[in-house]
Order: sequence, then structure tokens, then C-alpha cells
Amino acid sequence: LAQVATLRASPRFAAFEARLGAAEVAPQPGVGTLLEADDPLYALIAECNSSLQDIESEQREVHAFLTALYAPKFAELESLVTDAGDYARVVRAIGNETDLTDIDFSGILPSSTAMVLVVTATTTSGEPLPEQELSRCLEAAEELLALGDVRKRVVDFVGANLSAIAPNLTVLVGELVGARLISHAGSLLNLAKQPASTVQILGAEKALFRALKTKHETPKYGLIYHASLIGQSAPKLKGKISRVLAAKCSLSIRVDALGESTDASLGIESRAKVEARLRQLEGKTVAHLSGGAAAKASLVANGGAPADAPATPAYNADADVTIKSEKKKRKRDDGGEDEAGGEEGDAGKSAKKAKKEKKEKKEKKEKKRKSEA
Repeated sequence: LAQVATLRASPRFAAFEARLGAAEVAPQPGVGTLLEADDPLYALIAECNSSLQDIESEQREVHAFLTALYAPKFAELESLVTDAGDYARVVRAIGNETDLTDIDFSGILPSSTAMVLVVTATTTSGEPLPEQELSRCLEAAEELLALGDVRKRVVDFVGANLSAIAPNLTVLVGELVGARLISHAGSLLNLAKQPASTVQILGAEKALFRALKTKHETPKYGLIYHASLIGQSAPKLKGKISRVLAAKCSLSIRVDALGESTDASLGIESRAKVEARLRQLEGKTVAHLSGGAAAKASLVANGGAPADAPATPAYNADADVTIKSEKKKRKRDDGGEDEAGGEEGDAGKSAKKAKKEKKEKKEKKEKKRKSEA
């Protein structure tokens, strides 16, 4: 375990915990406080971000170490309890017990999960661990729980201070994502100077430059990807929601940095709009329709007619007028005229033919008379 869990024993992390403890008892900054890079509180928040990543990385390593040690006793436990902290508590509660019916899991797991756990334990093929292996498992479980406590302290500290510094941004993306955005930009004021398109991909600079160099698609999100609003959207909608969320974040950051408001009303309103847009894209409900969309919806609802269009009158068969006989008469008249015109044309052709024949006979007679003479 000493080779795996090295973070809490390091002098750097011990110094960080000391600074964190001193800052926890210090008064919180006022709303809209502009933290610069040389501010001690800003430096501590930035250190909290890097320390959170170290803590989470070590939690994964200790969790993997513990599951590997405890697998010979209860291999199915890893699939039944996926949370690292809950897994450590269950291992500490079970120990080497084979009959789990008398163990109380009410403060650890939901009743349904606890029932499945008890039933699975009766069919498992695991065997009790040796005392030395069991002590190693319990030590790893305690270390995992201690890391979880430290992580909770850091998250609470960042959340409390960021809610006072940037309340609107905190409502939109949460404390951790907000702190990472501010830390990456350098300060809240520097982040407020960035356009929404930069906020959207902040933290994905390497992927952006690689895409531009290789002429591939550019990334659609950076640190903002870890916000809960993007996490709950479908994969095909994450790009659109990240763009909408980045636009709202950019406005909220400027209000937090430069505005005179001390509440998070803008962040709450912006979050509601992003959630409405997400529901609209998912096809569930359409909230706050624009004029064009509302008109289109009314056309669909009224079968293609505008909502204020008058009712279509019913068809009255008695008022209908038929002119079939006149059409037939007109056709007959037109046919008669055509027939008369045809007869006149035939008569003219026969008269021309007769005149031509008569002329040819006359010419033959004159030629014959000249030849006799």
C-alpha cells in the first residue's frame, strides 16, 4: 500500500493541507471580488484544482489495489458497488464474514442494493482471507476513505469561495468546473475578456492546434465538457449544448467580474434557458417559442391553416352549376365548322387540279398542231 498511496505522505500535500485549514477559518471574499494571479486566495484555489486531480488519481489506484486484494473473498462486490467510497465502507463492514444477513448496510447502501448483495454473498465462490491479507484490505479501505474526506474538504472550500466570487458562473457549471475555468484563464477578469467561442474550447488548446495542423475537425468543448448540463445531454447534442452553455457562461462571467449585482439571478435564468434548449433539442417540450416557431406550431396544430384564419365553409351541392350541355353544344358547333372548312378545302384542291389538267391538254394540242404544220 505504501507504494500505491504516496500522496498524503508527501511534504507538498501536507503543506497544502495546512494552507487549506488556515483558509477555511478565514473570512470569505465578497461577491464580485476580482482575484488576480498574485492573490493568495487565487493561488490556493488554483492549487486546489491540481490537488483534486492528484487526489482523484490516487483514489482510482487505491481502489484498484483494494479490489484486487479483496477479489478472492468476494469478487462480485466490485460489480455490485461501483463507488470507491462505498466499496471501502462495505469491505470494512463485511471483513471476513460469510453470512451477511446480520450486517447492517442501511447507512452505506440503498436497501435494494443491500438485498442483492446479501443474496449474491450466499452463492459466491470466495473464501475467507488470511489475517495478513485482511489487514492489508482494511488498511487500503481506510486510506481510500481518508482520501475521500480530503477531497470533500477541497470541494467544499472551492465551492464556498467560488460561490462568493462568481455566483452566476457557479450556478451554470458548478464549483469545480468554474474554478478550473478561472484557473486556466489566469483570473476572473481575464476569463471575462474571452469570447464565448474561446470559453467553449478553453482547456483543449492542444487538440485545437493539432486539428488545425492536420486539417481535421476542431474540438467542440474543453473544460466545459465536465459541466452537468453537458453530461446529461445525448452524445449527438453535446456540441450544440456546449455552444449554448458557453454563450451563457460568457455573459455570466462578465456580470460576475464587472457587474454590480450580488445575487445569482442571471445564472439561474441562464441555466433554465439552457435546460429548455436541451429539452427542445431532445424533442420533449418546446419552451418560449419564437415568432416563426410559434407560427409553425400553430400551422401544425390547425392542420396547415393559421390560428386566426376563418373557418372553411361547408360545400353546398345545391348551389353548384353544371354547364356540361353547353360544352357539348360548343364542341358540336366547333366540329361542324371544322367539317365545313374541310369540305371547302377539298373543293379548292379539285378545281386547281382540273384547271391544271385542262392547261396541259391545251399545250399538247398546240404542240401537235405545230408539228403537223
